[in-house]
Amino acid sequence: MNRLLAWATLIAALLGLAGVPVHAQDHAQDHADPLAQAARRQVLVMLRLPAQHFRPDASYGGGYLKDGGSAARRRVASDIAAAHGLRLLDSWPMPAIGVDCFVMEESDDAPIERVVAALAHDARVAWAQPLADFQAQDGGDPLYPLQPAGHDWHLTDLHRVSTGRNVSVAVIDSGVDADHPDLAGRIKVRRNFVDDSGDVAEVHGTAVAGIIGALAGNGAGIAGVAPGVKLMALRACWETGARPARCNSLTLGKAINYALENGARIINLSLAGPADRLLQALLQAALARGVIVVAAADPRMPDGGFPAALPGVIGVARPGDRHPAPSTLVYAPGTDIPTCAPGQRWHMVSGSSYAAAHVAGLAALLAERQPGTVAQTLRRQTDGAVAARTGGNIDACAALSRAADTCVCLCPSTVATAPSSLRLR
Repeated sequence: MNRLLAWATLIAALLGLAGVPVHAQDHAQDHADPLAQAARRQVLVMLRLPAQHFRPDASYGGGYLKDGGSAARRRVASDIAAAHGLRLLDSWPMPAIGVDCFVMEESDDAPIERVVAALAHDARVAWAQPLADFQAQDGGDPLYPLQPAGHDWHLTDLHRVSTGRNVSVAVIDSGVDADHPDLAGRIKVRRNFVDDSGDVAEVHGTAVAGIIGALAGNGAGIAGVAPGVKLMALRACWETGARPARCNSLTLGKAINYALENGARIINLSLAGPADRLLQALLQAALARGVIVVAAADPRMPDGGFPAALPGVIGVARPGDRHPAPSTLVYAPGTDIPTCAPGQRWHMVSGSSYAAAHVAGLAALLAERQPGTVAQTLRRQTDGAVAARTGGNIDACAALSRAADTCVCLCPSTVATAPSSLRLR
């Protein structure tokens, strides 16, 4: 009966979603996306920061504090642009990895690879790279009975031990609807690294944030895997019509750097793209600081692609995605997942993006109880033989039991009073 009621509630919510974009599985076409079209002519040029780090101003509008060092580096960047026939567009300091990042654009249709190769031989340049393109990986709460993690991961039992209280999770994605009833009070900070349009509520970011940290027990919609977290909604991706959310090296780099400089304990990247030197350097800096990085696997790539396959990153696939064994990926629920949608609505989503969100939430539960060993605990409680089942291959109960050093799900007192409600894992 609860499941039928949940379906009825979801259908009612879906009827209100007419006109809300949902993601198609087709690749976005550059000509329909001005940001992506412009990025094809742009290159990122890194200059080393001196020992004294200078940060962006409080508005994060892209400027520097007014210091002589930043002005000198900008003059150097202008000289480099002129020498290589480029136009200097923008700049952003990345103190987490000790570089200034300058955006330059070629104007004569020269192959971008040739431009990067020429810059690589300029002694003033730490490194240069194309502006790479990334895509989101789509594929008492009335909807709780429909949540695979509700029964496969025993969320109610997990929440008796941990809710991820006060753990900061950076959702680096498209915009998040902070006014959604299931996300009220969950958003610690919102930043837009894409443009100057302010706070934007978009489909993919709202869905990911809901899976990670939606309120539990509020009588609305779903329960997040970690309903006690503090979400950092960092908009580094944008949505164009019904196409998948897209991001690039610079927007993602800005967001990751912000997360590192502002105390994120977990970074969720529900996206994939080509190997990228700037993002790799930032993620390696995050891992060196003990930050947990969770990324969605690209189902088209045998190893899960970038950044999921980067050593130290927890790459996440959904059951049914075919990745060759042995694989370093973990598997989590990612098919027909009810979650939040902009405009106080809910909808169903599928894809490794949402599997990654589940693992980011579980990591927050573990981090509340045992911060130093989250990645090791997650990987220790996986079973490659059961990756195809709905809930994936993570034994969430065992993982939290280990982190909290207490029984979580199949406890003796529970077995004695309600044996018929239990099933062995």
